[in-house]
Amino acid sequence: MREKREAELDRFDRAILDALASDGRISITDLAGHIGLSKSPTQARLRRLEAEGVILGYRALVDPLRLGRDHVAFVEIKLTDTREAALKAFNKAAIRIPEVEECHMLAAHFDYLLKVRCRNMRDFRRVLGEAISTLPYVAQSSTHVAMQAVKEEGQAVPDVVV
Repeated sequence: MREKREAELDRFDRAILDALASDGRISITDLAGHIGLSKSPTQARLRRLEAEGVILGYRALVDPLRLGRDHVAFVEIKLTDTREAALKAFNKAAIRIPEVEECHMLAAHFDYLLKVRCRNMRDFRRVLGEAISTLPYVAQSSTHVAMQAVKEEGQAVPDVVV
């Protein structure tokens, strides 16, 4: 695995990234005005950030509640084997489960933490029993059900009392 080096970013680059994190559909004209440069250098910086892989892409953030997917659980996974081949097999299989929004290998008393989003508890039990528990090298799992999201995708969740 090749290591990625940290990008060298100046204050204009960081301002571009901050603006895009808040509004990925901002026009070049508005972005330029926001960071204090003209359109041409702003557009050149944006293209460079994309070409260097600092900006990985653009996407729409959808409201999972509006899609009926408001059950969130975090699942700790302990593996029977943590050699490289076992980790690769687990990773490859976990990526294919659509309900698994995030999968992180950890240095902890368990090996992986999965963020799983489903319609309801019945749906989660199906995913846990038919997909997660059958992943390669799974020895045991432990589930933590989220009661409320306060911050997701780097943003405060609307309608949360603060």
